[in-house]
Amino acid sequence: MAQYKGTMREAGRAMHLIKKREKQKEQMEVLKQRIAEETIMKSKVDKKFSAHYDAVEAELKSSTVGLVTLNDMKAKQEALLREREMQLAKKEQLEERRLQLELLREKERRLERKRKISNLSFTVDDGDGDDHCDDRGDDRNEGCMTEASKSKKNLGKNPDVDTSFLPDRDREEAENRLREELRKEWEAKREKVKSEEMEITFSYWDGSGHRRTVRMNKGSTVQQFLKKALQGLRKDFRELRSAGVEQLMYIKEDLILPHYHTFYDFIIAKARGKSGPLFNFDVHDDVRLLSDATMEKDESHAGKVVLRSWYEKNKHIFPASRWEPYDPEKKWDKYTIR
Repeated sequence: MAQYKGTMREAGRAMHLIKKREKQKEQMEVLKQRIAEETIMKSKVDKKFSAHYDAVEAELKSSTVGLVTLNDMKAKQEALLREREMQLAKKEQLEERRLQLELLREKERRLERKRKISNLSFTVDDGDGDDHCDDRGDDRNEGCMTEASKSKKNLGKNPDVDTSFLPDRDREEAENRLREELRKEWEAKREKVKSEEMEITFSYWDGSGHRRTVRMNKGSTVQQFLKKALQGLRKDFRELRSAGVEQLMYIKEDLILPHYHTFYDFIIAKARGKSGPLFNFDVHDDVRLLSDATMEKDESHAGKVVLRSWYEKNKHIFPASRWEPYDPEKKWDKYTIR
């Protein structure tokens, strides 16, 4: 590489431009890494809901051998769900700590770079002043020392500089307290919504419909709903007197809903089925005066309670031929009711 032969001023300007470009490259690399991490986190959040229950179901199948009572099955399922939720919570905490450590390291590197630059600029001036004072007499040296001490006292924090990016223990504690308060407030609202009662209209389907209604909390699971519905149906239908909850299926909008899902899950996610919404469990027709082809009809159909044995015999016949298992990742167009 050819040596630069210009003036000192031009050489300094060239060095300044080189450093500026290097700094811009570092900032671009940090920004790219941050965008990639955010993209990975978003993809994990989208797949978390379905992957969580798939892993629990797979582990439940692998750990269950032979005939098991319903109570043992429920206890094992609840234990696996709690263990899976604890593992996911630990993973999220570790990921947050790792991101915080990376941010702190990046801030420390910036501060160290600024400190080095400031030390270099001030050490040169201080050295020149000391040499200049050494050349004078004793009386003048004392004057130089007092002037140097005054100039050092004048050097301090600039109140106009933004220090919000620096670590601040009080600010971090206040943010943590606010975060904890918001978390508790959100959990209280969620529990309040889960404890609200709603009326569920369903139809026991054995080839023809037999409509019934029950009242359940929004936080109840599909299994709890089927248990309560079975208690009311046993006295009217002989085939249900010896049946258990595990032998029943709940079909809503042509989708077979798993027993471990809660009604709150469908309500909060605004889930949709093949023929209507999964978050309305009553029955009503679209009563709008003006029809619009671009807007979906606001209709909710009664869910069907079916014996699993009946479904296995008639799944090739309509309407059972339309039914399929619920998949949270599968989207049935966009919901457009206003």
